[in-house]
Amino acid sequence: QLVESGGGLVQPGGSLRLSCAASRNIFAIYAMGWYRQGPGKQRELVATITSGGSTNYADSVKGRFTISKDNAKNTVYLQMNSLKPEDTAVYYCNVVGYSGDVKWGQGTQVTVSS
Repeated sequence: QLVESGGGLVQPGGSLRLSCAASRNIFAIYAMGWYRQGPGKQRELVATITSGGSTNYADSVKGRFTISKDNAKNTVYLQMNSLKPEDTAVYYCNVVGYSGDVKWGQGTQVTVSS
């Protein structure tokens, strides 16, 4: 019910834009977000955005990444600029409903390397 796209290989300093589209029959959405899991690391929060537009970012990505959403399309985006090798990870879309339901995307690989 979550379809992610936009991952890939990029050089340090480059940019990528991730997208995550939720199906129209998904539960009423309270918040959408992105998490990532790097090699040998635990999954960590990257950024979230609520239905009201409030955003939250991990300190490591503040000033470089921007989360946004299109309510009409049930889609959340993550614009990633000034990418660093340490941003290399599988990025997962996350959706939380008002009911407390949670859905995860299948993950998309982002590799930052020269």
